Amino acid sequence: MIVPVYNPGRYLEDCIASLLDQDMPAGEFEVIFVDDGSTDDSPRRLDALAATHPLIQVIHQANSGWSGRPRNVGIEAAHGEYVFFLDNDDLLGQQALRRMYAFAKANDSDIVVGKMVGKGRGVPRELFRKTYPAATLADSPLIDSLTPHKLFRRAFLDKHGLRFPEGRRRLEDHVFVIAAYFAADTISVLSDYVCYYHVRRDDDSNAGFECLDPKSYFGFLREALDIVEANTEPGPLRDRLYRRWYRVEMLERLRGKRLLDTPAGQRGPLLDEVRQVVAERFGPGVAATLPPTYRVIGSLAQAGLLKDLLSFADWENNIAAAAELDDLGWQDGALQLTLTAELRNGDKLLTFAHRDGRDRLGVHSMLSPAGQAALTEADLDCTSRLQKSKVDVLARDRDTRAEYLLPTTFNRTRHPVAEHGAVFGQVFQARAAIDIATAASGRPLPKGTWDLFVRITSCGWTKETRLGSHRSEVATYHCAPAVLSNPDTVVTPYWTDKGNLTLDVGNHTDRLHSVHIMRDLPQISYDDGSLDLHISVPLTAVVPQPATGSSALRLTQNTDADSAVTLPAVLTPAETTAAAGTILSARHHGELDPGRWSVEVRLTANTAFVRLPATITTTPDGTPAVEALSLPTRRTPGAKGSAPDGDVWKRPVRTGRRLAGRIRRWARSSAGH
Repeated sequence: MIVPVYNPGRYLEDCIASLLDQDMPAGEFEVIFVDDGSTDDSPRRLDALAATHPLIQVIHQANSGWSGRPRNVGIEAAHGEYVFFLDNDDLLGQQALRRMYAFAKANDSDIVVGKMVGKGRGVPRELFRKTYPAATLADSPLIDSLTPHKLFRRAFLDKHGLRFPEGRRRLEDHVFVIAAYFAADTISVLSDYVCYYHVRRDDDSNAGFECLDPKSYFGFLREALDIVEANTEPGPLRDRLYRRWYRVEMLERLRGKRLLDTPAGQRGPLLDEVRQVVAERFGPGVAATLPPTYRVIGSLAQAGLLKDLLSFADWENNIAAAAELDDLGWQDGALQLTLTAELRNGDKLLTFAHRDGRDRLGVHSMLSPAGQAALTEADLDCTSRLQKSKVDVLARDRDTRAEYLLPTTFNRTRHPVAEHGAVFGQVFQARAAIDIATAASGRPLPKGTWDLFVRITSCGWTKETRLGSHRSEVATYHCAPAVLSNPDTVVTPYWTDKGNLTLDVGNHTDRLHSVHIMRDLPQISYDDGSLDLHISVPLTAVVPQPATGSSALRLTQNTDADSAVTLPAVLTPAETTAAAGTILSARHHGELDPGRWSVEVRLTANTAFVRLPATITTTPDGTPAVEALSLPTRRTPGAKGSAPDGDVWKRPVRTGRRLAGRIRRWARSSAGH
């Protein structure tokens, strides 16, 4: 593990913690911190760390100006079969080293690209849609990943003399990685586990966020293009590889918020350098297959029309995704979602123009006459791209930012805005399923708080939005937890303070107990001729099939906490007059002592007992009776209207003031983050 270090501040501690937390045996990896002349407390902290951890080595050197020299020094000092480059403000997943090394050995890989997620930073997404035992630049989106945060076989680097360009410069990682891609025999992509967390500092002091000097930056970019040119023939592959730099390093800097946020004095020089690189290096095939939004930006840029680029950027900056949750519910152990989604510009549906059998971007009105003249019909044609538009639903861990795409199906409809569909927008109807056992790329979704997002990709835009704040009454009503097996897990969908849909997997928080609460009063009965007391509690939770072994019901006599009785329970699916739910059934052999008994339930062995708003009171002659304390409403933030008529939550009950107040506090806290 090679970690270049330069004034990381507090971020170094998280980096160190993620290294020391690796589940690979300590004797099987080493960590080499290369301090590049830090002026903060990092050198002292690293020396103290190395003194107590044999696996850690620290090398101090004078400041070299950038990350290339420290990484090269680390390569020379490394003893391992493989080397991995970690930045001092980033993190590793706990199983990252073990998994990547095992994957490398299984596939005899020269390079392993582990799945990345960004915490405030952009990372490749299409590359990690699936795992590739062997990927190439021709058959995968490898070109999207040009950062050095990968596993490299040390002998492979030495054989091909692969080292980072040194000195104060940009894009040294692009030069190193693209050369390695061309030299490698086997490149593998591991996508079923988040290996690397790319972290954006609060002060934006990551090296990649430093102020850009267009002239030197695009000079360094040409070095990466030179490597592509030396290793490819003119044609589709070279054009596709060039397209990555054209799209990400050039056109993305000339669009939307990024261009609008660029200081006015830098916009002209940036545009000039982009035009020069394109004129020198790129043929027409590079832009030919780009989405129409990029083609528009490219044509305006090549014409040198900065004012028109700013007008287009201002228009693009108002485009956002919108989604409404139509319904949700548990089916066969998975949470099924149905939703409607669309792209909007401001508060209106994003529209396109239909003319002569083709669909076009309707952007002429915002451009000058020169801007309109610079655009061809091919630039504006979005017919095929609209047909390729897609919707993804994804779950993202609130703490780690790990994200997983969920199985999603959808259809597109053209919503006419003008007569005969001359102006129209796209509306998507989508269905997604969240199977907790497989949602993490075929593995169980880890315990945690998972926010749900909808992502729309169309015509060069990729926009996402939280799901749930706009929803139907029936979706609000059907939001209920589920008790799943293998392993026993409680999964609780709930609405945040802003009304968005979030999943609590494995009771990650302690704020959601009230959602398990009973939907009606417990029922009690005795077997004829015996002292067996049967207690049945209707709950809002859903259970796919009868479950035994870990659920429990606990009775506690209010006057004597030591007299608690814990009973094993069975969860059984139930259809009630309100909605699908669960009956928790328990049996007590013998009589209960006279007095009032509180009722608590535990849905799985891994969850806490939840106090229900009901008591069981036994009279001196042993007769039990149920008394309701309070039943909270199921209205939640973001709901449209109230629950359907006949909802048993509305029934009037007697209230015990102190416990009712506590239950209301539980209900308020259940809304969550």
